[in-house]
Amino acid sequence: MIRVVAIDGPAGSGKSTVARGVGDALGLEVLDTGAMYRAVTLLALERGLDLRDGDAIARAAEQATLELGDPPGSVRLDGRDVSRDIRGPAVSAEVSAVSAHPEVRKLLRERQRAWAEERGGGVVEGRDIGTVVFPDAPLKAFLTASDDERARRRHRDEESAQRSADLAEVRDEVERRDALDNKTTPLEPAPDAVMIDTTGRMVGDVVKEIVERFESVVGSKQ
Repeated sequence: MIRVVAIDGPAGSGKSTVARGVGDALGLEVLDTGAMYRAVTLLALERGLDLRDGDAIARAAEQATLELGDPPGSVRLDGRDVSRDIRGPAVSAEVSAVSAHPEVRKLLRERQRAWAEERGGGVVEGRDIGTVVFPDAPLKAFLTASDDERARRRHRDEESAQRSADLAEVRDEVERRDALDNKTTPLEPAPDAVMIDTTGRMVGDVVKEIVERFESVVGSKQ
């Protein structure tokens, strides 16, 4: 049984933070699939590709070298560290459009599966991990949070990145992204996913719950 923890949920639900904690606790590497789509969006923007042309974007992405997680949290595109660039406003404005292309999603889903196969498992977080990418994952967790909580978290992220942002504007942007993303990949939990509302909960508490559930299914790491 491949040791995959699939974590899905909307932006601001705590996926990335929780995924890192679960990975540390279980000794598994973490894959942020959203960062993959952002890196491909950056690639398309830098090359001046028509963002409506999914075939052209997928071809460019297939030829590109995309490395995630070395060091943890980093993203490298053709050997260049783009960890900060992919979080900028230009990429954020277009990532939903790029992610909408079936050709791009097919390519990146294949790479996500290959990533886990190479490592014998991992903690994989995104929007369709438990439903499409790893429907047979031994544990699937679907994180949610209130709209206000999600907006506050995204606002903190912007401030941490030293990008000025008004909380009301961030909330509007979160709602806009939700609407765009749901046209591409309707956000639905897998039928057997563990539903976890992270509003007001400590990260460590959520991590502990997921780790305990995972270990009850596959056993502790030997």
